[in-house]
Amino acid sequence: MKYLPFLFLLLCFSCQNEKPAADRVLLNADIYTVNEKQKTAQAVAVKDGIIIAVGTDAEMQDYIDDETERIDLAGNFLMPGFIEGHGHFSGLGKSLQNLNFLQAKSWDEIVKKVEAAAAAAEPGAWIEGRGWHQEKWTEAPAENFNGYPYLYDLSAVSPNNPVVLFHASGHSLFANEAAVKAAGISADTPSPAGGEIVRDFDGNIVGVFEERAMTGIKETYQAYLETLSPAARLARWQESIDLAQKECLSKGITSFQDAGTLAYEVNRYTEMAENGDFDLRLWSMLRHPYDTLKTLNISDYRIIGAGDNFYTCRAIKSEVDGALGAFGAWLLRPYADKPGFEGQNTTPVKDVENIAKLALENDMQLCVHAIGDRANRVTLNIMEDKFAETLKSEELRWRIEHAQHLDTTDIPRFREMGVIASMQGIHCTSDAPFVEKRLGEERARYGAYPWRSLLDAGVLIANGTDAPVEDVSPLRSFYASVTRRRADTGLEFFTEQKMTREEAIYSYTLGNAYAAFEEDLKGSIEVGKVADFVLLSKNIVTCTDDEILETQVLRTMVGGEDKFSQTEK
Repeated sequence: MKYLPFLFLLLCFSCQNEKPAADRVLLNADIYTVNEKQKTAQAVAVKDGIIIAVGTDAEMQDYIDDETERIDLAGNFLMPGFIEGHGHFSGLGKSLQNLNFLQAKSWDEIVKKVEAAAAAAEPGAWIEGRGWHQEKWTEAPAENFNGYPYLYDLSAVSPNNPVVLFHASGHSLFANEAAVKAAGISADTPSPAGGEIVRDFDGNIVGVFEERAMTGIKETYQAYLETLSPAARLARWQESIDLAQKECLSKGITSFQDAGTLAYEVNRYTEMAENGDFDLRLWSMLRHPYDTLKTLNISDYRIIGAGDNFYTCRAIKSEVDGALGAFGAWLLRPYADKPGFEGQNTTPVKDVENIAKLALENDMQLCVHAIGDRANRVTLNIMEDKFAETLKSEELRWRIEHAQHLDTTDIPRFREMGVIASMQGIHCTSDAPFVEKRLGEERARYGAYPWRSLLDAGVLIANGTDAPVEDVSPLRSFYASVTRRRADTGLEFFTEQKMTREEAIYSYTLGNAYAAFEEDLKGSIEVGKVADFVLLSKNIVTCTDDEILETQVLRTMVGGEDKFSQTEK
């Protein structure tokens, strides 16, 4: 009897050291973990959607039993799933439902697509599209004002259908005559504060509505959509979400940070997560004007880890200015190609300050869209004022979304206050053909997408695409981040500001996870984290620059389960 206590302890010790059997073991892989303590590995074991071991093929044998699924990855490159750090989830889905002009090279091409859509549409039905960018066309329209086409050609092919075509940036739109008339806009309608109804020198409406001037057209279009039945509207929204999920997973994205979620969408996303309807993980920023936000019980919309960590809303989004391509970025000095004009302050600064106060009071991150150097300075000033009310500014992890064009004196302030620069690598090369024209050589060289300067100052950069402004592909944005070179023309944009491969991967994985308070959950391949992986055909740490663009997504796994594979294409 005197040996029973010893035997009991020995038995307990054996139980504690027994390796659990994995549901799935991934073997024979070239693994880049994004874990400083164990940077590379060969195999990983998963149980109940969680990583339980990382190491060699031999070490994984302890986690295999007769029920374990063994998968040979044939030496391919495995890394944490890409996290889209700033995109528009339902907007991405809508762009896949409607006319998409991201690849359009001319205005004539756009008009032909609208003509075909109008021929198939019922009279009175609105036609929506997105993705045009006048600075990226290979030729200017025959008739244009400051590079913008007139609405006449578009109106001629769609006389019975209002047409609204959103700029790639989302910060301006083009409307035909039917849409302008439906919105009650005439030559006498004044431009609102923070926006411009673009008119030529004779006062004629061109067809372009910038920033806050879009409101009349958008509200009229929304009123049309509300004539559809609630069931039809919900079905269309759900289709867009399903399309967005499928698109993201096919490109290796396992988590998506939605930069602007409406209150009703928060409720829908929460329900989807709780019902197990998500195939990727969604994190979002609540987005409404201050006058709406102040009427909400913000705490009702602070959702953390719904549906086994498939949905979270823990941020509030605001904005200060518009986009550079649409002359909406708010600058400290005038545009080089629009003398005397410094851009648009699209949201009253007082409203942004009030939204910051709501964020602080409700333990929500503040995420502010700021593109121009003045907009970024104003945003930093607002944050600095609010940080003075707390001793934990770095713990708040407030973010500036885009942070594209900075005055060099403001770069150190990001690190001093712990502000995250949530940037999009692909914007740099996408905008490269016109940035220097807009800003001049000095501002473009030292302050445009200054990743190296920010990183050297110790600033965290979160990466993404701003989809549907750009293609949601992380590999294209990764290529832009490490080369600052356009894939089509080879044009390079001040390459001294590029990231290293390791920095760019971090910005698309653990950096984005940290920017969302989720670094303990995801972003690296290590024990205890969710088993979210992407399998690639090339090692993007060591392959050539050109091979990055040739890299294929072979497999996307979320919670250890296949959500996309090449065989499904």
